[in-house]
Amino acid sequence: MKLLEERIRQDGRILGKDILKVDTFLNHQIDPELMQKIGDEFATIFRDVAIDKILTVESSGIAPAVMTGLALHVPVVFARKNKSLTLPDGVWIADVYSFTKQTTNHIMIDQRFLTAGERVLIIDDFLANGQAVAGLVAIVTQAHAEIVGAGIVIEKAFQQGRQLLDEAGIRVESLARIAAFENGQITFMA
Repeated sequence: MKLLEERIRQDGRILGKDILKVDTFLNHQIDPELMQKIGDEFATIFRDVAIDKILTVESSGIAPAVMTGLALHVPVVFARKNKSLTLPDGVWIADVYSFTKQTTNHIMIDQRFLTAGERVLIIDDFLANGQAVAGLVAIVTQAHAEIVGAGIVIEKAFQQGRQLLDEAGIRVESLARIAAFENGQITFMA
């Protein structure tokens, strides 16, 4: 998605060797028009797949997931990172390690919102080491639902996330695939 790549080049900031900060349009401040285009793009990519639910992790995956759900006319469910008093005891749960935050979170979804046989599209903001998506895969597996694919806004192709998902047989579609960070510049896959 050339528009997204241009926005990453314009506003993205590289931190260290492998962190990309995109807080001006995706992770802190959200550009709703760009998110709508991202949702439309995922809807086009996955138009040939029957989808019952879209699944993501709070909080940065919510905006692209909601816009994808809007375009596909399906509900969006997000995994919570913290259990609130209103969340029932019946939850699907998985552990997810966050490299950028250096913490492990227990992500959870109310069992009422993900049930056996549902066809689930995972949408997430980043694919790097694959831990967030792996956690969502674990939850879908617990629920006896079916993963029909994973839509990723930004993939760091130089990290192992895609390999893990490929080995699991999951269709991965990324809108922007970064090949490398070199000399303070972002290089995208051809």
